[in-house]
Amino acid sequence: MAENITKPNTVTRAPIVAVMGHIDHGKSTLLDYIRKTNVVEGETGGITQRISAYEVVHKDENGDEKKITFLDTPGHEAFSKMRERGAEIADIAILVVSAEDGVKPQTIEAWKTIVESGIPSIVAINKIDRPGANVEKTKTELAENEIYLENYGGKIPYAEISAKDGTGIDSLLSLILILAEMENFSGNVMDNASGFVIEVNLDQRRGILATLIIKNGSIKKGMTVAVEDTTCSTRIIENFKGEMINEACFSSPIRIMGFDKMPRVGAPFMSFEKKAEALKYVEEWQEKKKSEICKNKKEEEKETGKKIIPIILKADVSGSIEAIEKEIAKIKDAGAEFRIIGKGIGPITESDIKGITSCDDAIVIGFNVKADKSAIEIAQKRNITISFFEIIYKMTEWLLLQMEEKRPKIETIETTGRAKIIRAFSRTKERQIVGGKVTNGQINLNSTVRIMRRDFEIGRGKIVNLEKSKAKTSEVSEGTEFGMMIESKIEIVAGDILESFAVIQK
Repeated sequence: MAENITKPNTVTRAPIVAVMGHIDHGKSTLLDYIRKTNVVEGETGGITQRISAYEVVHKDENGDEKKITFLDTPGHEAFSKMRERGAEIADIAILVVSAEDGVKPQTIEAWKTIVESGIPSIVAINKIDRPGANVEKTKTELAENEIYLENYGGKIPYAEISAKDGTGIDSLLSLILILAEMENFSGNVMDNASGFVIEVNLDQRRGILATLIIKNGSIKKGMTVAVEDTTCSTRIIENFKGEMINEACFSSPIRIMGFDKMPRVGAPFMSFEKKAEALKYVEEWQEKKKSEICKNKKEEEKETGKKIIPIILKADVSGSIEAIEKEIAKIKDAGAEFRIIGKGIGPITESDIKGITSCDDAIVIGFNVKADKSAIEIAQKRNITISFFEIIYKMTEWLLLQMEEKRPKIETIETTGRAKIIRAFSRTKERQIVGGKVTNGQINLNSTVRIMRRDFEIGRGKIVNLEKSKAKTSEVSEGTEFGMMIESKIEIVAGDILESFAVIQK
C-alpha cells in the first residue's frame, strides 16, 4: 500500500556523473568539450563563475532530450579524498584512461574508489586521435589490472573517444543514458531536497557560498538548508550558470549563500520549510556527534595511550571562543589532551549537556554566559559539573589544575634506602631478627622492603621493630648499624640486601 501512495510523486531523475582518472589523461578536456557543446540551452556565456557541477542535454535513442549532471572531481593524487566523495555523491562514474599512456597508478587508485563506492561505471579510452595511441594495448593493461571491459572478459561498458576533437563523445553520453535507464534512478518531487555539499567558497561581498547537488526532492526560495551544524536560508538560489532561480529539483547543482559557518565539503544537506525545523536538526546532529565522540573516546585512549578530556565551550561572543581555543591549545601534556567537542555562542542549554552524558571527565565551560535551568537540572542528575568564568587567565589556571587532576598518573618505584645484612639471628614463624648496616639513604620502621639476593628480588618484608645501639628507633640513616625484626615469608641470610622504597605518582 505504501508503494502506491509514493509512486505518483516518484519520477525518473537525471543521472549524476563523476569523471575520474589520471591528471594528464584528458579528464578536464573531456568535461570542457561536453560543457561547451551540450550545456542546457546551448549557452555557456551565462556561466558567471565556473562551479564544479553542471547540467548538459543529450538526445537519447528516441531523439528525446535528456539531462545529465556532471561533477568535476580533481584527478591529482592530493585530491583523493575529494574523489572518494565524488564517487559517493555520483550515480555513475566514468574512468578516463589515455590510449597513449595506458594505465597509471592514479588510474588504479581511481578505479578502487569507484569499486568501493559500488556505483555503476563506464571506461572512456581517450586520446585515440594521438599518433602514439594504442587502444588494444590499453584494453590489455586494463584487464591486467582487473578492469574487464565488454567483449574483453567483462561487463564494463566503454567508449573510445577524443576529448580534443569530440570523436566518440556522443557515444559516451548515450552510454550514460542507457546505463541510467537500466539503473532507473528516481526521486520524489514532493520531498524536501536533500543531497551533498560539493564546493564551498568565501566571497567577501556575498559571504559563505556553497554548491549543493540535490539527490532527492525539491527546494524553493524561503526554505532553510542545514548541513551538519550550520544553516542557511534559501533567499537566493542560483543555478550552475549563475542565474537566479526560484526552485530546483533532484540531480540539479545549485548555489546558495549566507551560511553562518563554512559547511564541510562532502557533507550531506537537508532542507526544511521552517527555520525552527532546521535548527532542531542541527541540535540533534550536534547531540549525536558529541555522543559519537564520547563513544569513540575510550577506543582512541586505548590506541594512543593518551587521556582525552572533552570540553563543551559556550561564550558570549565569537571573539571569546577564538581566544579561549588558543589558550586551551597551549595546555600540553604527554599523557593527556583537551578536546573541544562542542562550542557556541549563548547560554549553556539542555542539548549541550545531553550529548556528553556518556563522556567520562567531560568539562562544561560557560564564559560570560549563564546556563538554562533545564541544563543545570540534567547536569546535576548526571553528575556533570558546569564551570563559569569571566576572566580568561582564571579559566586557564583552572584548566591547568584539571589537566593535572585528570591526566593518567605513572607510578614509579623509588628506592629510599639500602642496607646490607651482616648477621641473621633467630626466626619464628614469619618473623626474623637480623643485624646490618645502612649503605644508602635511610631505613624506616614499618616500611616495606625488597629482599635482594645477588641483584634479584626474592621477596618482600615489613620492618616491625628497629633498634640502634640496642635502643628502639623509628629510623636509621646511612653508615649506621642496626638490629631489626622483619616480618616475611622469606628466610634472610647474611649478605642479602634490603631495599626500602616508595611508590611515587608522576
